[in-house]
Amino acid sequence: MIFNSIQYLIFFPIVFLVYWIMPHKWRNWLLLLASYYFYMCWNSLYAILIMFTSVSTWGLALAMDSKTDKSRKTLLSASVLLNLSILFTFKYYDFLMSIFSDVAALMSIQITPQKLGLLLPVGISFYTFQAIGYSIDVYRRSIQPERNLGIFALFVSFFPQLVAGPIERATHLLPQFKEEKVFSYDLFRNGLMIMVFGFFLKLALADRCAIYVDSIFNNIPQHNGGSYLLAAVCFTFQIYGDFCGYSLIAIGTAKMLGYDMCSNFNRPYLSSSITEFWRRWHISLSSWFRDYVYIPLGGSRCTTLRRNVNLMTTMLLSGLWHGASMNFVVWGGLHGLVMCIEKMLGIAKSPSNNTPLRKLLRVTSTFIIACFLWIFFRADNLTDAITIITGIFTDFGKPYIVWAHILIIAVVLALLMIQEIVYERGFHITSIKRIWLQHTVRYLFIVLTIAFIMLFGVLNGDQFIYFQF
Repeated sequence: MIFNSIQYLIFFPIVFLVYWIMPHKWRNWLLLLASYYFYMCWNSLYAILIMFTSVSTWGLALAMDSKTDKSRKTLLSASVLLNLSILFTFKYYDFLMSIFSDVAALMSIQITPQKLGLLLPVGISFYTFQAIGYSIDVYRRSIQPERNLGIFALFVSFFPQLVAGPIERATHLLPQFKEEKVFSYDLFRNGLMIMVFGFFLKLALADRCAIYVDSIFNNIPQHNGGSYLLAAVCFTFQIYGDFCGYSLIAIGTAKMLGYDMCSNFNRPYLSSSITEFWRRWHISLSSWFRDYVYIPLGGSRCTTLRRNVNLMTTMLLSGLWHGASMNFVVWGGLHGLVMCIEKMLGIAKSPSNNTPLRKLLRVTSTFIIACFLWIFFRADNLTDAITIITGIFTDFGKPYIVWAHILIIAVVLALLMIQEIVYERGFHITSIKRIWLQHTVRYLFIVLTIAFIMLFGVLNGDQFIYFQF
């Protein structure tokens, strides 16, 4: 089941109404059943994986509670290895077998890789990392192990963020399942606003861009550098609208049920450096890698060489997390390389004399770098990515343009840019002092956004990009 489907538009209102009608003591069970139903609509068999992850992680974390430090470390290692083994089997085994076969071929050794050919479970990278983060937090004593298996299973499978995040921390989300929720009209309205804006980003921006992007990236030999460049720019906004849209729908859904989820995006294309970009893009993942990989490796409290190694290792793993393909690894590695250069040149920090012109130049250059690196992310393989980048610089010509799509995209981007800049400068609806005007603006926002989606959105139920991770 995906958010932009008729099935979900029937499913969520039913869950919402039953949730607020029934007594508090039954609500977690309702959410757990709803979460498993939500996932089983995609593949009922793979729900067993989530159940196994939940039970094994819960049991091993609970066993840590009364053990010595040495035993706790053993139990943590067992939990992490078990979760990573499942992720490796489904996501990376065939990829590594292909690499092994290619390396052997370079040595004139012919090996036929024995691939498993398993269907990748939707969201496995997200709920696996959430489970691993919980185990590490219990080991560090940042949180007490959860003794109620049902509540922990809900933490792992909570349907708004199950298949594409945000990757929630146990310290933030777990305690909320024990609170007695009281319906709040303000939370409902705010959650609806967030959800509607998420649908706007997905249907009016991302899916509209996808029509043009797919026509170019799926037919590379038939196009030139002009089309490649325009498609790269469109994909830059497509992936933002797609993933930020998903995150906002998830956050809005949870808020309407009384739950607070972490923010996943903070206007990343207004960043002044790639380092800042990663503090604003997919915040739950970048902070996860920072806290559970980068800092344990030594972080930046070490020599410059060691810091760069730590940073490159973290970004390479981040690239690999996104997909079992060399183009994702290269994408992550290039981001890491740029970040290392920024730190060595002192670009990672905003200068004290940051004039508007300097800010504009830095934001523009960061956007251009991010835009080019997204080519590696979107291309089917490294060869296609190199062909596209080479074509932009050597075979630049008049781009293929579908004016209807481009004009709608331009209007959506203009509206989005105004909203992003206004919010970046600190203005919010709550800044309006007159309460009646606040309410009026909110209702107008909801009505006009829904109307815009119905008029210009692509209502074909396209899957979200990050479902493949």
